[in-house]
Amino acid sequence: MYILDAKSKTPLHIQLYQAIKEEIVSSYKIGDKLPSIRKVASLYNLSKNTVESAYSQLYAEGYVESRAKSGYYVSELFFETFSKKCNTNHTAITTPKRYKYDFFPAQLHKEDFPLKTWKRLFNKVIAQETDFGSYPTGQGELLLREAIANYLKSSRGVVCDAENIIITHGFSDSMELIAKLAKTRYKHFAQEIPGYHIAHKVFDAYGYSISPIGVDAHGLCIEELQQSQAQIVYITPSHQYPTGATMPVANRLKLIAHMQSIGGLIIEDDYDSELAYYNRPIPSLQGLDKGECVAYLGTFAKALSPSIRVGYMVLPSWLMKLYNQSYDAHFSRVSLSTQLTLAAFMQEGHWDRHIRRIRILNKKKHQAMKDAFTKHLGDTCNIVAQGAGLAILIVPSAPQFNWERLKTLTEKNNIAIYLAKERSGGEFEAVRMGFGGFRLEEIAEAVKAFSAIWKAAYQTFI
Repeated sequence: MYILDAKSKTPLHIQLYQAIKEEIVSSYKIGDKLPSIRKVASLYNLSKNTVESAYSQLYAEGYVESRAKSGYYVSELFFETFSKKCNTNHTAITTPKRYKYDFFPAQLHKEDFPLKTWKRLFNKVIAQETDFGSYPTGQGELLLREAIANYLKSSRGVVCDAENIIITHGFSDSMELIAKLAKTRYKHFAQEIPGYHIAHKVFDAYGYSISPIGVDAHGLCIEELQQSQAQIVYITPSHQYPTGATMPVANRLKLIAHMQSIGGLIIEDDYDSELAYYNRPIPSLQGLDKGECVAYLGTFAKALSPSIRVGYMVLPSWLMKLYNQSYDAHFSRVSLSTQLTLAAFMQEGHWDRHIRRIRILNKKKHQAMKDAFTKHLGDTCNIVAQGAGLAILIVPSAPQFNWERLKTLTEKNNIAIYLAKERSGGEFEAVRMGFGGFRLEEIAEAVKAFSAIWKAAYQTFI
C-alpha cells in the first residue's frame, strides 16, 4: 500500500514512482509482475496518465521491462546490477533445512490433525451468516470462550467462565499481554531455571528485574522464591519444562499462600496437560486459589495443532479489569473464521474425541520410543523425564559426555536433536527426544539411526 499525498509539492507520478521503486528493491523478485496501470489508477484514485508516467520512469531506469499485451515485470538486468552493489547489505534468505529424522520435542505429525472434520466445520462456519464486515471482539468470540470454560472446569478444575477468558495468538502473545498489563503494579519477575526461555525474554523486554529460581524433584523451589523480591512468578507445575517434575498439592498451596501474602501473581502455564499417559494430572493450581492470584495459560498447540496459533488465558478479575481498560481489548488476536471453527469443533464433541484419540496414539508412540531406547541404546542412556507431553528426555549413563560431538555428528548425518540447555538455561542438560512428529512405525528406525551417533559421542569418554 503506497502513501501518496495530493497536497505535497512533489508530483503524484513522482511519489508513485518512488514508492514502487522502494518496493521493488525491498520485496520483489526477478520476473514479478507489477499491478496493471488500470488497477493502480483505480486503487489510488489516480489518472491513467499519472500511473503511466510513473511506470515509464521505472522502465527508463531499468527497474522494469515491458512485455507486449502482458504488462510490466521486474527486470533481471536491474537485479544483476543491484545485487553487485548491495549484496553486502542484505542477509540472504535461507530455506530451512529438511532433516531425515527430526526429533523436535513439540511437534505433531500432519496426519494426526483431524483435517476432514476441520474442513467441514470451516465450510459450515463460512456458509453461516457470519459478519465478516465488522471487527471481532478483542477478548475472543463468546462461543469459543464458553466452550473453553466448560472444558477447563470439567477437565482441569479451573474456576472460570467466558468473561474472564481471553483468546490469544499463542504463548508469547499471552505473556506479552500479562507483562504489559501487570507493569503498573509489579516490577520484579521470577521463573523456574531451567525453564522456558521465552518467558524470561518477554518480561526482560518489558523492563522487569528477573530472578531465576531453582527446580528440584517437586518443581519450583518455593523457599528460594520466598527469599527473592519477585512479585510475579512463572511456573509449569503440572509438567515442569524441561525436567518433567510435577509440583505436589502441598507445595502448590504453600506457593499460593506466599503469593497471596505479598499481593503477587502466579502465571500457571498448563501447556500439555492433555497429554498425560500414565497418571491423571493434578488439578490446576488456579482451581486451588481463592484470592485471585493466579493467571492460567493454556494452548491448543500440543494436542491439536501448533500452526493454528490459538492459546487462551484465564485471568483474575483485577487483571481482567486492566485488560478491559487497555487498547488491547479492542483488537482480535485470532482470525474470526479460526475461532468459530474451533468453537464448533469443541461444541460438537470433536475436541473430546480428538483428545482421547491423540492421547492413545501418543501413548503408543511414547512406548515405541522407550522400547527403541532399550533395544538400540541399551545401558548407555538413562531416561530422566517421561510419561507426558511429546518428548522423552535422556541423559548419558557415563559421568561425562561429549555433547558438542553429538550435535556435530547428528547435523552431519541429517538428524535434528534438541538439547535442554538450548532453550531453558541453568545446568540441566539432556536430549529432548520428540516422538510426536513421527508416524508410529517410523520411531524405531529413527532411534536406530540416532543410536550410532549417540554411541560415538558416548564412547569418547569410555
